[in-house]
Formats: sequence, structure tokens, C-alpha cells
Amino acid sequence: MKLSRELRDFSARIGHEFKRPELLIEALTHASLASSTRPDNQRLEFLGDRILGLVIAEALLAADRGATEGQLAPRYNSLVRKETCAEMAEKVDLGAALKLGRSEMMSGGRRKLALLGDAMEAVIAAVYLDAGFDVARDMILRLWKDRITTAKIDARDPKTMLQEWAQARGQKPPLYQEIGRSGPDHAPVFTITARLESGQEATAQAPSKRQAQQAAAAELLRNLEAGNG
Repeated sequence: MKLSRELRDFSARIGHEFKRPELLIEALTHASLASSTRPDNQRLEFLGDRILGLVIAEALLAADRGATEGQLAPRYNSLVRKETCAEMAEKVDLGAALKLGRSEMMSGGRRKLALLGDAMEAVIAAVYLDAGFDVARDMILRLWKDRITTAKIDARDPKTMLQEWAQARGQKPPLYQEIGRSGPDHAPVFTITARLESGQEATAQAPSKRQAQQAAAAELLRNLEAGNG
């Protein structure tokens, strides 16, 4: 089985050439395009989530040998949560290779946090099944390297961090506004804007209001740090 040009390009971006191309195809196939002959990526997502968890736990133990379980747990959560997986997916432009049904594609599926995060976990599983744990671990550590280094900072709750940032500058707490909702009732996607009293704002999408608020806060913090707020 030969991969399309876009899938070959994606393989190059993650640094792995598949011996079993069908694994990559499955990992990048959303349920909206699945059929009896074309499985979706949900089973691989299940496996990839567990592989990612093991690699990240091992990396955190190695990075800070004096950390307690109470210190490690929030760092771990910050690195394996869906928002971080989606960030890694964006880093390798996974959205460009994602296989979606027409309705999902028309509703902006290539940019949806949940879809990108799920597919990133599925790709991890595909690499594991294709080449083994060591290769999958190397890919994860390569993509997550910077985030592991800053895990102590990233472990803090983005909404809390943004509120502290505002209060330290004499501003009122940030406001969060739902500006859109899409998708079916069983799988909604919320669009939330986080806005500071000074007028700086950022918008994000997620499958729950809480996740969307956290993602919007995190995006606004990144903009502020980069001087783009």
C-alpha cells in the first residue's frame, strides 16, 4: 500500500517512515469518514493515550529526581491533556493530513482541538505498532521536549495564571464569553473568548466550556508573553 503525497509529507514531519502504511491511514481517519472497510482512529487513540502516559511519566521522573508525587502529578496532567496533544499536532501540521467526512471538514474539523488531540494519540500508537516502543518514545520526547522542560510552569492552571497576571497589574479578573457552539449534541465544540479589562483577548475551541476557557486563557497568556497581546 502506498501513501499519498500528503501522508508521506506528514511521515517526514514526524520523522518516521511506516513499514505498514495502513496504520498511519487508520490513525488519521476520523469517525466521520470511517466505513466497514476503513476503520477510524478511536482504537489507536485508546492505545496511544496509554503509551504517551508512560513515556511522559518516565521523562518527568528522570527530569526531576527529587520531585514528590504531589509535584509530579500536575506536571504530568499538563503534558498529557488534550490541549497539549493538540498543540503537538499543530506543530507537525497534523490537520493537513487528517481524513474527515465532508460535514466535519466544512465545520472546521482540521482546527478542532479534540480532533487534533485524539489523532495525535492515534499517531503515537501507529508508530508504536509499526516500529516498537523505543521509536514511539523517541518521537514523543522529540515533540514534547520543550514542554517537558517547562512542565513546572505549565502545570499551573491557565485560568488561575491569567487571573494572577491581571490582578498583578491592577486589572479586573478576565471575562470568558461563549461566542459559538458547533457539532452535534453528543459531541459539541464550544468557542470561548478570554478577554482582559485592557482589551487583550484570545479565542479557543474545545469539547467542553471548561476546556475551552482553559485553552483560551492559555492562548492569551502565550500572546502576552510574546508581546502580541
